[in-house]
Amino acid sequence: MITRRNAFLGAAPAILLGFIGPAHAQELRVLESAPQANAVIDGRSSAFYVRFSRPVDHQDSRLAIKRDGRIIEVLHPRLESAPEVLFARAPTLAPGRYSLHWLVGGSPQADGEIPFTVGSGS
Repeated sequence: MITRRNAFLGAAPAILLGFIGPAHAQELRVLESAPQANAVIDGRSSAFYVRFSRPVDHQDSRLAIKRDGRIIEVLHPRLESAPEVLFARAPTLAPGRYSLHWLVGGSPQADGEIPFTVGSGS
């Protein structure tokens, strides 16, 4: 689900009505991610990315790892990644259920979450 936000950690969500603004008239959609939604990944995986349907502002965007609804790691997207991709590395995660929370900056801001699980490795 894509929502509209005033701040990364605070404002109440509202449904994004399709257009981000005059400079980005194309609807923002998630095309691909790692991990994929509801995937079970190996704990050694540290690369996280979200590919969107249009270019995003890397400097004003964020990625975060959440567990039990709480942010446990804020990630900063690499500025040299593709224009439509937010990419970051995270430390090794313990087994459990998580979500990759993304925020695309601008006005209005859009965000969403991609649930995933880190397996026990057995």
